[in-house]
Amino acid sequence: MTPPGTHLILIPSYNTGPRLLATAQEALAHWPHVWVVIDGSTDGSDAPVRELARHEPHLRIIVREKNGGKGNAILTGLVAALSAGFTHLLTMDADGQHPPDYIAPFMQASQQNPSALIAGAPVFGPDAPAARLHGRKLSIVLVRLETLGPAITDPLFGFRVYPAAPLARALLATRAARGYDFDPEIAVRLVWAGVPVVNLPAPCRYLTRAQGGVSHFHYIRDNAKMAWLHVRLLAQLLVRWPAIRRAVKNPVSI
Repeated sequence: MTPPGTHLILIPSYNTGPRLLATAQEALAHWPHVWVVIDGSTDGSDAPVRELARHEPHLRIIVREKNGGKGNAILTGLVAALSAGFTHLLTMDADGQHPPDYIAPFMQASQQNPSALIAGAPVFGPDAPAARLHGRKLSIVLVRLETLGPAITDPLFGFRVYPAAPLARALLATRAARGYDFDPEIAVRLVWAGVPVVNLPAPCRYLTRAQGGVSHFHYIRDNAKMAWLHVRLLAQLLVRWPAIRRAVKNPVSI
């Protein structure tokens, strides 16, 4: 497959350490257009990626001075990508969880379904923490309620290809979805907007610290944020029920 100039890999990063460089290199091995958004990092992880960018003409580094969360980092990259003429973004975590070997198949699925959200459905290995696996089951159930069906196989897995314009509209329509809540909330809002979804299986890796794995997940803080997220979405579903039901039952196509 010849990579089109419409599809971009976007990697948000906050204090990812040496793993960021490895993730950027893995992405570039499978796709030429890769942008990294440094979201107020203070660990110096941007330095080797900046050096790599000197020799990779399609690797761009965008720096946010203050840490604002994953959603804000993606919004910053999204606005710049739209200005540069890109129409689709594959979001990929910097911590090595997402599989670089699946970049090309996901991009191909996006080219075949340009109006759709291509959503990763994670396949977990024995390295997946049990607490994280059990916790996401509740999110899956709640998102099925919010989207009136099984449109999203897994709302927490961020390996996705987004059509950029609908993503921008969904993000700019809410003040939320700027931090850890980005992945589930934006998936729900895109379904509410009538964006069709294609779910594709993809392996999910949990790297150890020795392998360079980094996690900023805070069990109490982030679970509380997720609980509030679903309270908000369920309340909005009740208020907007007729319009959301029409959009879900009749997804748009372009």
